[in-house]
Amino acid sequence: MVRTSKKKDPEPWKVERCRIVRSSNDAVPLDDGLALYFRGPRSFTTEDVVELHLHSGRAIISSVLEALSQLPFCRPAEAGEFTRRAFLGGRLDLTQVEGLKDLINAETESQRRIAMVAAGGAVRAQFDDLRSEIIGCLANIEALIDFGEGEDIEEGVYDRARSRAHDLLATIQKHLQDNRRGEIIRSGVRLAIFGPPNAGKTQREAAIVTSVPGTTRDILELSLDIGGLPIIVSDTAGVRVTDDLVESIGIERARNAVCAADVSLCVLSLPETLVQTPDGPRLRIPSALESLISPNTLILFNKSDLATAVEGDRALSLAGHLSWVASLSTGEATAEFLKGFAGALHDRFHLNETELSSETPLITRERHRVHLESACQFLQAFLDTPSSDVVLAAEELRYAAQAVGKVSGLIDIEDVLDAVFRNFCIGK
Repeated sequence: MVRTSKKKDPEPWKVERCRIVRSSNDAVPLDDGLALYFRGPRSFTTEDVVELHLHSGRAIISSVLEALSQLPFCRPAEAGEFTRRAFLGGRLDLTQVEGLKDLINAETESQRRIAMVAAGGAVRAQFDDLRSEIIGCLANIEALIDFGEGEDIEEGVYDRARSRAHDLLATIQKHLQDNRRGEIIRSGVRLAIFGPPNAGKTQREAAIVTSVPGTTRDILELSLDIGGLPIIVSDTAGVRVTDDLVESIGIERARNAVCAADVSLCVLSLPETLVQTPDGPRLRIPSALESLISPNTLILFNKSDLATAVEGDRALSLAGHLSWVASLSTGEATAEFLKGFAGALHDRFHLNETELSSETPLITRERHRVHLESACQFLQAFLDTPSSDVVLAAEELRYAAQAVGKVSGLIDIEDVLDAVFRNFCIGK
C-alpha cells in the first residue's frame, strides 16, 4: 500500500487515499482506494486495525487478498474472529455479540428493534445489575462468616440479605414468565394453518392445488413478515377421516404441527360450514377437526365470495373464537383479515408497540432461560437455608451469581463461545 500524502505515519481515525500495490517496489497498482487506521484500544477489537476500502470488483478483491496472503504476519480471519476479539478485549459481552448477530440477520422491524437493544448494551446492563445485586448479598453473608454479628458487624445483616435475595428471585421469575416473547420475536412465531380438505388453505404455486380433496399431503413451510413480526407458516394437509395411507401420514403430521405451533389458524369453507337447520343456522365443524380446535384457535371463514354478507356475519356470531371472513382466491376482505390477524398476534404475545418500547424482552435465547432458571434455583436454595448454616448459604449465592454471569460470558464457557462465534460470517 502506497499513501498519496507525504506524512510519515498514518493519522488514526482519518480516511486517507492510497494506491494499493503488491509491494513498495511494484509500480503497478492493484487498486486506487481508501485506508482507515484505528489505533487500539479505540477500535472494534481493541487492537490496531486497518480497513481498506476497495472498488467492489471480484478481480480487485481477489488480487488484494492474494497480495495480503503473501505477508508473513497476515492470514484470513476465521468466522466471527473480529467479534470474538472484541469480546475477549472487553469491548462486547456475550449478549452484545448475540445482539450483533441478530441485527445482521434481522428480517422484520421487531427483530431489528430487540437486536439493537442487545447490541447497544442495554441487556448487558440488566444482567450486570442482577449479578451485582447477588454479589452484594454474598458480600453480606461472607462478612458474617468472617466476623459474625456483634461488635464488628451490625445486626440484621442476614435478614437484609434474605430480603434482597427474595426481591431478586421475584425479578428473575418475572423475566422468565414472559411467554417466551424474546425468543418468539427472534426466531419467529410458529403458525400452523389447518382445516378440512379444499377449504382453500394452500394458495402457493409451490404446492399442487386441485379440486380433488386431499391434494396437499406434506407440510409446506414459508416465512412471512406480518405486522412486523416474523411468522413461520406451516401449511398442513387437509384433516379428514381417510383410508389412504399416504394421506393419513400427512394428516398425522398436520396434527403434530398444530400441537407444536405457537398459534394455530383453522381455515373453513364458509358455504360448507354454515348450514341451515330447523332450529336456525349453525356451524358444522368436521369431527376430525374438533380435537384440534382449542379456545385459543383463530378461525378464518374462507370463500366468502360464494356466500352472502349476512351469512358471513352469522358465521362470525356463532364462531365463539376470534375469527374473520374473507376470500383468499379473490382477495375480498384479505387486507382486513391480515391486519386483524397481526393485531391478534401482537396481543397474544404482548408485542404491542408501547410494550416493546417500555419493556424490551430480556430473554431472547434458550440458554438465557436455562441460566436464569438455574439462578432461581440457587436463590431459592439460599432462602431455604437456615441462618445457622451461613457457609452453605454463601455457596448458593455464589452459584447464583455464576449462573447469571454465564449469560454475559463473564464466566468462562468455551463451548458456548465456540457455538456463538462459528455462526458469524467469515471476517466479521
